[in-house]
Order: sequence, then structure tokens, then C-alpha cells
Amino acid sequence: MEQSPLTQQPRPEAFQAKIVQLYQELFKDHDHDEDLDSHYHSPTQTEGFWTEFFILKPARSSLRQILDPISASDLLHLYSAQTQQLFSRAVSALKPTRPSSSASASSQTQSQNKQANALDTLSVFLVSILGKKYTNPSSDIIEVLAGLDSVDHVFGEFVGALDGIVRGGSGNAGATSIEVRRKAVEVAMAVTAGAWGTGLGSYFIQRDMFPALMKLIQDSETTQDIVRPFTLVGLLANYNKFEFQNPYQMRLNDFVNEQTIQKIIRAVGEACLTLRGQYVAVQEDLPEGWSIAGTLSMIGLVRLNKHKKPVYDAETQKRMFSALPGKEAAVLLATYDFTHANKLFCHNLVTLPPLAKGDEPPFSSFLSITSYMLQHAHLSQRTTLYSHLNLMIIRLLIEDPVLCKRLCSSEPEHKHPVRLCRQRSPYLPHVAGDRVLATAVLDTMIDAVNHNLRRRLDVGLYTLCVGILLRLISYMSRSRSRLEYHWHELFRSLLSLIRFLTTYASDLKTLLGGQQGQLDTLLDLVVNTLALGLSSGESFLPTSAAYDDLFYKIVEMGDVLVKFRDVYGLKKRQSNGIDTLVNVSAHYKDMLASGASSKEKLTSVQVAEVIKQGYETLSIQAKEGLDSWERFREADERGLLKKMAREAVGDVRALVGGE
Repeated sequence: MEQSPLTQQPRPEAFQAKIVQLYQELFKDHDHDEDLDSHYHSPTQTEGFWTEFFILKPARSSLRQILDPISASDLLHLYSAQTQQLFSRAVSALKPTRPSSSASASSQTQSQNKQANALDTLSVFLVSILGKKYTNPSSDIIEVLAGLDSVDHVFGEFVGALDGIVRGGSGNAGATSIEVRRKAVEVAMAVTAGAWGTGLGSYFIQRDMFPALMKLIQDSETTQDIVRPFTLVGLLANYNKFEFQNPYQMRLNDFVNEQTIQKIIRAVGEACLTLRGQYVAVQEDLPEGWSIAGTLSMIGLVRLNKHKKPVYDAETQKRMFSALPGKEAAVLLATYDFTHANKLFCHNLVTLPPLAKGDEPPFSSFLSITSYMLQHAHLSQRTTLYSHLNLMIIRLLIEDPVLCKRLCSSEPEHKHPVRLCRQRSPYLPHVAGDRVLATAVLDTMIDAVNHNLRRRLDVGLYTLCVGILLRLISYMSRSRSRLEYHWHELFRSLLSLIRFLTTYASDLKTLLGGQQGQLDTLLDLVVNTLALGLSSGESFLPTSAAYDDLFYKIVEMGDVLVKFRDVYGLKKRQSNGIDTLVNVSAHYKDMLASGASSKEKLTSVQVAEVIKQGYETLSIQAKEGLDSWERFREADERGLLKKMAREAVGDVRALVGGE
């Protein structure tokens, strides 16, 4: 190796940053050490080493390249002294210096640069350290980072330092920049997600960071600077929340700063647009209107859009869709928790208008991404869980009569456009322009019913969807809200679901096993929604033709309804209105049989006329309570929410790890 003429030292073949040399010195290979304890007396313990270590700008990729190959066992048994030193020294570097009154602005800048370098180092360090597989995760991670004897002191100071930085600094230390505060949130996310399931999360519970995170959101302007701390709130609020009273849950319940709530909701709306864009990038589904240019393009006379999106084959699309939504979807967990805990948040989520004309309001964006996820929910467990989460949010909103009234309002200022997914057939009629938001909710539920029929049926998802339909229709019936809507599609979808449940009854009973109780709930919801339509349709269906169409469909399904009743033993249970459906069908079947000769087959027009005549002799003995339903209880969804929290944790790990 050639010597440097200036230092007379061997000149490296390639330039290597000083910080990388320090990394290598800190984590030098023990295979070349005769004495494994020699590292305790290495230069890494000197003040000069650590001063230089945090003054220099970190080389994130180089540090990952050094840390990632080290196994969890080697970290624990060979490198724990170095990792403990690095962590404790980084925590010390996070503490703001207290400058004198005569200190210059440059000294404060240097202090913040030191904090920023320590945070960047910790971010990479923690992602790598916490991403390894330990035999005893809780105790092993504590030993690697701080040691069992020092963990309370070191982690207490660590969380306290993060809290101070996120809050924005105070006193003589000066205000902390948004960039440094964002880095502190990233480090907190890395620890919370990386150490999920261990005891380290309790330090964030003891040191309530909620006020600091809300202060950062209040001071931030960009979507990412708002979404990240809000996502962290969601993780912390789900830490053992079913085992003890989580303080973050209480904070969400008591929070009344409407300006900050609105900033959060707008950021969530923008995040939903980003997530939807990922689906659209795989398959563009926006119906194109007619234009001269479009027609010429179709016949090859004009070449349009040189940057046209690529068109993928079906298998490639399926693979790409199964990886969606993106990791940013973790923010939906916090959105659920805030919706469940805070009425003011719910009100603003539904009513917040768009910032500018032509923009989507946040709730439209939320409904939009929900529809995209629901059309592809069957492709992966992860997509299914996020779909469940959004459905629970919608259910919570629908169960509030004030918000339900707003969603059903046809006042021009309450109507907004909603882009719903059209990536898989069958397609619902496309509604361009402003619409009543409740009709967009109905469309989203119908799409979910149509596109997730599988022998291994997701009963929980269907229970949520049909339950939301029943709640909406119950409100419309009681308030006599007649909305212009393609009701025939809704009733057709529910009757198709009954046909599917009847056809695959034996498979469903076998496959579902312990979910039989949930299946019974689904059966009751489907039957009661249709029975409510028959008994109270005049109060919410906009025209007599829509009411006639429902009767026509019920008459068509007569034999299937009888088989459906018998195969599931619905007559034995008093919780559904199956008799209403079967009796209406039987009434008209008798009328049709007596009104037609043996050789004559009635046309659909003649059948429709018989249905109108039959109203005079029809007596619908509707079961009481068809429009009743149980309010959402979070404890009933405990298992699903725990799975959802673990999924969000995995997404946050990927986000902070740069995957």
C-alpha cells in the first residue's frame, strides 16, 4: 500500500470517512484479539473518541453494514460493552447544553447538530439491534442496550431526552428545529416498534409523551411531520391497552384542541390519497369520459400521453396488490383509536371541508382508500386487517346519530365527490361529481360484499359490512330519509350473498368451526336488512318502482330463501325476520300460480303488475326490532385489534428501517 507523502502513513486504496473508521474501531472483529477483554481498555472509552463520534455526520449505510452481520448471540456475549457504551453516550449527547447568556447562536446550532447526529446514529443502531432474533427478547435487549442494573436510569434518561426534544426545547437551551424533533420521533418509533412485546415500552408509558407529540403536530406544516408523530401515538396507545389503563388512551379521550385535531385529520386524508395512489399506479381505474381526442386515439389517428402508465398482466397485478396498502397505512391504527375515544375527532373527520375547491375532503379520501382495500381484502391477511380497521371506524361514525344525519344529508354543502375503486368487476354505476356521503358508504359496503366471496369466508368482514348497511338503513327508515340511489344493486348483492351462503353451507360450517356464533350474527344481519326493506321500504326508498323491484327480487328467490332458512335452522331462532321474507315470497307465489294457466309463462312485466296488485292483500307481519342493533364494544374485537397492532408495528419497523 502506497504511503502518504504528508503523514507517512499507508494510504488507503479508497477514501474512507473518519466516522466509518470510528465505527470499525468500536466494533472491531474479536477474532483478531488475543484478549477478548482488551476492548474494555480501548480508546473507545476516552472522551475525545465520543466527542469526535457525535460531532461527525453519521454514515448510516456504513453503520448498518457493520451492525447487520453481527448475530444476536455475538452482540450479547462479545459486543455488549460497546453497544451499552454507544447507547449511553448517545443518550448523553441528546441532552441539550445549557449555554450562558452570552452564548452565540452558533453554539446553539452546534448543540442541535450534535443532537441530530446522535439521533441519526441511534435510529440506525436501534433498527439493527432490535431487528435481530433473541432467545429471550426482553432481557437480552436490555442487556445489549443498557445492562440489567442500569436500564432504569439509562432508559429513563433516554425517554426524557426524547420527550424534551420532541416538545421543542425550553428555557435557555433554545428552541429545537422541526427537523431534529422529527428525528427524535423516528428514534422513538424505532424503539416502540422494534421492542414491541418487551418491557421497554413501559418507559414510554411512565413518561407520557402525548403532550410533546401534540405540540410537535401543532408546530408542523408538512403531512409527514404530522403523520409520523400521530402514528407513534397510535402505537403507544395500543401498548398493552387491554391489560391496563393506558394513559395515551385517556389522553385521546380528553383532547379538545380542535385546531390540532383538524391538522391531524387533513394529514390523514393526504396519507389516504398517497395510499390510494399506490393502488392506481398498479391499475388505472378512473372511467374516461368521451372526447374527440380519446376517440381519435382509439382508432390510431393521434398518439396521446407519451408517459402512459405501464399495464401489468393479471398475475403481476395480483402480486402487487397483495403488497398494498403501503407501510404508511400504520397511521390508520391511530385514526381508529382517536375515532373510538374522541367525539370531537369523529365530528371533524366527517364534517371537515376541503381546503380548496376541487380538493377532496379528508373523509372522502378515507372512504376512497377503504374501497380500494376492500376490493383486494382477500389477497393478504395484512390487507384484510387494515380493511377491518377502517370498517370499524365507519361503524363508529354511523352509530352516532348526529354524524349519521350529516352523512345522509342531501344539502349541497354536505355533498362531496368520492372516488371509489373500480379495479374489479362487477362494477357499480359510476357516480361523477358531488354525492350524498351515505350513498358512497353504501357503495363501499356493497363492493366489499361482491368482491370477497370465498369458501373460506371472512365472516368478520362481512358482519361489519352488512352491519353498517343495516345501521344506515335503520337510520333512514326512522328519519324517513329518501335518498336517490341504485337500491336494486344493494338488494341484488344481499340476495346473491344469501344464494352463496346457501350453496356452500356445508363448507362454511366445516371451515368456520369455532366461528359459528359469528356466522349466526351475519345470517341475522343479512335477513333483517332485507326484511326491514320489505316492511319499511316506503319510508326510505325514493320511488315506488324501487320498492316494487325489491319485492320482485324476493319473489324470484323464493325457493332459495326456503332452503336458506332450513339449512341454517333460522326458524328456530327468534333473532331474525326470515319468516317475513319467506311469507312475502309465498304470498306472491300463490298469486302468480292462480293467475297463470298451466301453459302460460308470465313475463317480467306481468309479474311486476301482479306484485303491485298483491299489496292490497299482503299483510307483512314484520318481526319487532328489525332496525335494532348493538353498539360497538371494543372488547369484542380484542383479538383482531391485537393482530392489527402487531401488523402496524411491522409497518413502522419497515418505515424507520427504510425498507
